Amino acid sequence: MIASQNAIDGKDYSKSVASFVAFRNLWIKPTAKLVSKPTKVLHISAECYPAAKTGGLADVVGALPKYQQNQAVVASVVIPKYDLPWINKQQWSEVFSGGVWMGFYDQPFKVYSIDPAILGFPLFCIELLGKFDRPGIYSDPYGNYYGDEAERFVSFQKSVLRWLQSDESIRPDIMHCHDHHTGLIPFMVKHSPEFQNLAQVPTVFTIHNGRYHGSFGWHSRYLLPHFDDYLGGLLEWKGVINPLAAAIKCCWRLTTVSRAYLEELKTDSNGLEWLLQQESFKSNGILNGIDTVAWDPATDPSLKVNLKKSVPYFKRENKASLVDTFHLEKKLPLIAFIGRFAIEKGADVLPDLVYRTFSQNYQTNMLILGSGEPPIQHALDNMARQFAGRFSLYLGYNEDLAHQIYAGADFLVMPSRVEPCGLNQMYALRYGTIPIVRRTGGLRDSVVDIGDPGGSGLMFNHVLTSDILHAFSRALELYENKKKFNQVIQKNMQLDFSWDKSAEEYQKIYDEIKIKQVI
Repeated sequence: MIASQNAIDGKDYSKSVASFVAFRNLWIKPTAKLVSKPTKVLHISAECYPAAKTGGLADVVGALPKYQQNQAVVASVVIPKYDLPWINKQQWSEVFSGGVWMGFYDQPFKVYSIDPAILGFPLFCIELLGKFDRPGIYSDPYGNYYGDEAERFVSFQKSVLRWLQSDESIRPDIMHCHDHHTGLIPFMVKHSPEFQNLAQVPTVFTIHNGRYHGSFGWHSRYLLPHFDDYLGGLLEWKGVINPLAAAIKCCWRLTTVSRAYLEELKTDSNGLEWLLQQESFKSNGILNGIDTVAWDPATDPSLKVNLKKSVPYFKRENKASLVDTFHLEKKLPLIAFIGRFAIEKGADVLPDLVYRTFSQNYQTNMLILGSGEPPIQHALDNMARQFAGRFSLYLGYNEDLAHQIYAGADFLVMPSRVEPCGLNQMYALRYGTIPIVRRTGGLRDSVVDIGDPGGSGLMFNHVLTSDILHAFSRALELYENKKKFNQVIQKNMQLDFSWDKSAEEYQKIYDEIKIKQVI
């Protein structure tokens, strides 16, 4: 069961198109007044950089609110209070305490805040003892998943709503929910009597990774607030409670982190394809941005040499430092990989790619920074010894080294099977490293093949070693053509991937929602 397309945003638009247009036109003149008051937006998420991060979700939630602080939008963030180093170092102030009923017991919670100047926006944390006071976000330090995700994140979502109920002065104009961890909020505020006084607060829902739905069985219905049985279809997908599906059905507006990813989800979203096609009328793909202050080659403190002189000097000096550190050939181009050793990142092809690159005598160096699947780590570690002097490996993650690689490498390879948006290619472009990427998701929206007008990188179609090696051959040809190579780098470093553009697109969505509320 899915919400009727005639019942958008909780209102009935079943009247004829002509009548509706005539009615809407009455409001054209006062539009400026409707959107002139700053829109208070609360981002609700499981992650936010630098407080809690496992991937791109944290980067988005930690950056977008900073760029939304203007005359039109005032944004804040709320996440669970984890037992993590950054969170534990902060000076927190308690702003609210309460409790939520979890079917068989009352779960107490507290809301804390820190000085907004620390991150550039207000950050709130919900303390739920026994739920999130653990040394990890979804799993322990050894990679073992906690196993009670449904109970943890239902309690978090209910606590957020109970807090917002407590005082109208803190209530946002829009709740912006991120991924399945917050996917039940659009349903609860619309259809649960317990949260009925929040029913008119619009919800925007953003899918960062549509492969994860957060599903759990109906035997855990007791975790949820009361709702009428006939509404159960809004929660259900394929016989279970599916928070991602519920959010898609019930949110006022739906966004994904790139235009291409929105289209891909309609054909590959782990079973939600038909639903996303049906709800496309309220959907937008908005490409993520990057924090151009933190990622500025002119001021980046992680770099050996900042961009003070020419771009060729900046690239040459940073590459020389990398090559010396990892004992690689000085005169060869350098192809790098940065990321998790995960199937969705295409990391399973890396061992074969490294082996064939050097066994077939491609004239290049390779440097890999990352960690993940043990078999991939083991295979790459063996090859680092086998191809010493041409291939080097850093197991783990090192933020400073990542910045240095973006500045010093000539090319960055991203063989992703799934890449909803991708940020690495944007960092690479900003730091003068040419991306070699698969045509998928946000990589399609942010990289143009050098064979096309405005080309900025090299693209391939399939996560196959042969396809990637063909892209390597093209990259090495480009490297030999120094004039064109330098022209591409110079042009790439002028591209605008700031959050300003993305923030403007979100602001338009917020404004449209506010206008519909009045109508």
